[in-house]
Amino acid sequence: MLPGCLRLRNFGPVKSGDITFGALTIFVGPQATGKSLTLQLVKLLADTGAIHNTLKQYGVGWDNNDIATFANVVFGEGMQGIWHEDTRIESDGEPVNLQSLARRGRRDSAERVFYIPAQRVLAINPQSGWFRGFYDYRLGDPFVVRDFGEKLRRLAEQELLKGSGVVFPQKKRLKKSIRDSLLKAIFGDFSLQLEAQMGQRRLVLRKDESASLPFTVWSAGQREFVPLLLGAYQLLPPSKTSRRDPLELAVIEEIEMGLHPQATSAAMLLVLDLLQRGYRVYLSTHSPHVLDVVWALRRFRESNANEQFVRELFGLPAGAEAKKLAEAALDPEKDLKVYYFEREQGTVQDISNLDPASERAFEAGWGGLTEFSGHVGNLVARAVANGKVLY
Repeated sequence: MLPGCLRLRNFGPVKSGDITFGALTIFVGPQATGKSLTLQLVKLLADTGAIHNTLKQYGVGWDNNDIATFANVVFGEGMQGIWHEDTRIESDGEPVNLQSLARRGRRDSAERVFYIPAQRVLAINPQSGWFRGFYDYRLGDPFVVRDFGEKLRRLAEQELLKGSGVVFPQKKRLKKSIRDSLLKAIFGDFSLQLEAQMGQRRLVLRKDESASLPFTVWSAGQREFVPLLLGAYQLLPPSKTSRRDPLELAVIEEIEMGLHPQATSAAMLLVLDLLQRGYRVYLSTHSPHVLDVVWALRRFRESNANEQFVRELFGLPAGAEAKKLAEAALDPEKDLKVYYFEREQGTVQDISNLDPASERAFEAGWGGLTEFSGHVGNLVARAVANGKVLY
């Protein structure tokens, strides 16, 4: 089952952290401070049986007592040191050890977490323009990276190839307001299509009847976003069914990767849709734009603002569809949590209030995401006051 809270001590770079998850939980902080490792730990705790079954299916094995190999297989090559004799982890108050997670045997095989990793661009082979399966990755790549590529490959073969060839936009995929936002902010006048070249399928962008654009000439944002979009397809089925059971949680690392702020807002609409459908969503981010959205939603809730403010925040038209998205964002039962992974002491701090006037510098600076802007503003103000600015 999904952990509602985690207590971490000496887990990788995290020396001390207590995390209570909300419906939407966001991790911020510098690189290599444990954000991804913690999210992968959530996946391992919730989906131990499913991970074991997948690894067995692809011929990956380890000795029950060889926790170093298991750590490398799950978290990636070189990660055997993240869990050692001083490591203490509790999930919902119950102690957890890596050896028990590594031990093979009969387990619940349900998969509750769909994980979209930061390395999602690797899911598409740039030479072929098609998806990389589990075997196409290095043995040392993290499990979530290999598994994500395999899931997209299966999605394409089992669902996308059966359609008209148009992958995006599709009327049966995503709400119209979200499709329109994504088209405007990311795809422009282009559609995402499946095309056969010399008998081999590939993903292309196409505008009307003009020449197809292969993966290698897409913008960086399009290359980063398309795997995320297809991951959303995995979570948002093309039917009246709102969710893919037994999935309960969507993890998305660095949702803003390669995107303009307007496109980041459009991508955040996918998060609102997931929340509306009853999923929990955990994000990691280096974008102040993402926290701007969360800060606004918290203030809207405190002010008892109506759904119009959320629609204006995202540029959504009036209508029942947009109203439902906005109401999900304002639902007080859907907790919004933000945690800062601090480097120097290795602590995890709750900064959910996102109070810019907080006496805690790391909260006032939103985990470092606004500190530079504040620093620039202070320097400019000093320069102006000292008459140093030339016009």
